[in-house]
Amino acid sequence: MEKDLDALSDKVAEMVKIVAKLRDENQQLRQQLAAKSDENTRLSEKISVATTRLEAVLAKIPEKET
Repeated sequence: MEKDLDALSDKVAEMVKIVAKLRDENQQLRQQLAAKSDENTRLSEKISVATTRLEAVLAKIPEKET
């Protein structure tokens, strides 16, 4: 019976370690996701600005007569 309790205690201790590791990994992934989301927003804004500028330049080019 004592052996069984020791084995169970070891398994619980291992499970606690695994849960702590997974919690840390999840926190890191959340931070990475937030950083990528911010980068995505920034890049989307840059694309929007570039699109607006390109449209303005294209509007100034006269159309070629055929």
